[in-house]
Amino acid sequence: MPANARPGAHLKKPLPSTSSASAPANRSAAVQAPPPEHLRITASRGSSGREALPPGLGATQTRFSAKALAAIPGGDNASLNSVLLQAPGVAQDSFGQLHIRGDHGNVQYRLDGVMLPEGVNLFSQALMTRFAHDLSLTVGALPAQFGFRQAGVVDIHTRNGVEDAHAGLQFYGGARDNLQPSALWGGRLGKWDWYLTADAVHDRVGIENPTPRFNAPHDLTNQYHFMGHLRYTASEHTQFSLTAGVANAWFQLPNNPAQQRQFASPVWRGHSVPASDPASAALNEHQAELGDFGIFSWQEKRGAIKATTSAVVHASAVRYSPDPVGDLVYNGMAERAARSVFTAGVQSDVEWRAAPAHTVRMGFQAYGARSVTRTDADVYPVQPGSNGAGSDGDTPVFLPTPVTIHQGSGRTGALYGVYAQDEYRVRPGLVLNGGLRFDGVNEYVSATQFSPRFSLVWTPWRNGRFHASYARYFTPPAFQTVSGNSLAAYRNTSGAPPNLSGPDSAVKPERDNSFDFGFMQEVTRGWQVSVDGYFKQAHNLLDEGQFGAPIILTSYNYRRGRVHGVEFTTDYTHGPLTLYGNMAWSRAMGKGITSSQWNFSPEDLAYMRHHWVHLDHDQRWTASAGAAYGFFAHTSHPFNLSATMVYGSGLRRDGTGTRAGVPNGGVLPQYVTFNLGLVQDIFLNAHSSGSGLFGMSEEGRLRLRLDVINLFDRSYRLRDGSGIGVGAPQYGLRRTILGGISYTL
Repeated sequence: MPANARPGAHLKKPLPSTSSASAPANRSAAVQAPPPEHLRITASRGSSGREALPPGLGATQTRFSAKALAAIPGGDNASLNSVLLQAPGVAQDSFGQLHIRGDHGNVQYRLDGVMLPEGVNLFSQALMTRFAHDLSLTVGALPAQFGFRQAGVVDIHTRNGVEDAHAGLQFYGGARDNLQPSALWGGRLGKWDWYLTADAVHDRVGIENPTPRFNAPHDLTNQYHFMGHLRYTASEHTQFSLTAGVANAWFQLPNNPAQQRQFASPVWRGHSVPASDPASAALNEHQAELGDFGIFSWQEKRGAIKATTSAVVHASAVRYSPDPVGDLVYNGMAERAARSVFTAGVQSDVEWRAAPAHTVRMGFQAYGARSVTRTDADVYPVQPGSNGAGSDGDTPVFLPTPVTIHQGSGRTGALYGVYAQDEYRVRPGLVLNGGLRFDGVNEYVSATQFSPRFSLVWTPWRNGRFHASYARYFTPPAFQTVSGNSLAAYRNTSGAPPNLSGPDSAVKPERDNSFDFGFMQEVTRGWQVSVDGYFKQAHNLLDEGQFGAPIILTSYNYRRGRVHGVEFTTDYTHGPLTLYGNMAWSRAMGKGITSSQWNFSPEDLAYMRHHWVHLDHDQRWTASAGAAYGFFAHTSHPFNLSATMVYGSGLRRDGTGTRAGVPNGGVLPQYVTFNLGLVQDIFLNAHSSGSGLFGMSEEGRLRLRLDVINLFDRSYRLRDGSGIGVGAPQYGLRRTILGGISYTL
């Protein structure tokens, strides 16, 4: 896994860019003064398919421009999730997970406006930062065009052969055997243009360290990724494009030394295993993750009407291989697990400027999916005649020879939605957007819902804007987090879940009322501030947790949920200087478990039936900040210095002291980390084009990069192994020094 950098630079709620990419100047021309590095500058989206979200629709958008992505620590080698940590209200968790505004997951990823169906992958990411020309994160009470996953919408404007017409090689790496070679090629020929990129990753920080040590035992990862974009511009009205990606990742699961054995050594394959084997520091567990996708789009622009229709396929799979003896000794079950999901569907969107004051948008999405789960689990059987209890009536007595339980299941499901909305400019400075969405799911559960959406945006004075929005949400459970296998098969074995005697209801869709309100003001040229508040009232609130040794998440519902918070942001850009910062306060609570009850102890179920509890990913305070400054900008050897910061007040853990026994009743310690990035560019064929980090042409550029992650080597915990659905402790990355060299042809 790429080093867990904390990069980024962003702008809250910018106005859409109307600039276009300028043609390169004559290569023999003298070096020109580049344009100032404003994060408000975004690349032209005229050729990218769907457009950026208009500010009149009332949602809150954070944008990462191409120049911001290049300047951050790690640059395009940083993981996509680490970039998003610089946006307001985004909290980090173990396994590279993100929580946006108090939600677990529930993030929608789009490529040029086309939604990518979810996959079963957990540690790895099929989407790479190096494939993004720029990207945005949209949150709030979303308009009707967004459905299914609504905590946040990440839209990646992919690189293409028009805006990124160059080729290059890069070698990047450093501490802990980190090595990331990569290559790219963008170009155009006639009506065709293309962009291709590939990389490989070798690293000994595949998953977060379960100990505070500098290096984790047994934590190697090998990965490769490929992404490509091919486009054919048939005419000024018609475009066809194909976007595809392949990701393959293999992980060792890191070991936690000096753990207490929970079960006696088994008689394995007819031989007794020594009581001292294996040590918890010597286990050998692995997980492999695959993810492939393809998107074919057809775009038409005719007068006042723009329409885009896309066919999408996404295949993903996870395979977990246990330590056959060690998992039995420490967990009571050694489970070889495989889960895969294949999804195919279509998305169509139409925008019609029906009148000067009305912009009508409508469309639909429909997906069919096939989920397959297979497990082969070795478990200890309960001694016959003991009824699952020992002489004290409480402690089960297990036979030393394991038995194997084989299970397999498959389910085909469907997900669909249709919407219509009207952006009505009531008068100058006042925009009302109203819409209606209908969604349905037929997977492990069948349900439908009509969802009204409204927003009002008021601009009472120059560069000041208020917004207030309401959205009714329908969120189906992620198909890949619901297994068709039966936990009842583990009755009277060491693999039995905590509460087999209770109900085990099916996971249900979440239904929400979501409210969002805020204000943004540009104080002076280059400096703006904003405040945004939100409240969500949920029925059957969805959450996910790890229950069992394979790190495959399982969905469950709280009967009721409520999430609310407020975000403060500011950013300033002047010449070569960029500064930004944000702070968010959030509270996410749930009450009463109404599905997957077998995974919870009777005591926890009883407590949560009558009490509100914090969600395991609830974090009261989250903050990030950054700065960047460009030196020697008017020369052929500009230098950029950047720094970022991430702060978290701590995720939840089980209660201690007076709150002992309260699920998620405690808080982990707060932490703060800093990162540093230095970029030295040397333009061998220097001429100004506005396309590079310093306003120079990308062609003939030699780039030297040095990044320091966790500059002050802070040791901090993301998890301590306790809390609902939390499997093991995880610590943040210790100080990591990385460097690289790249050359763009």
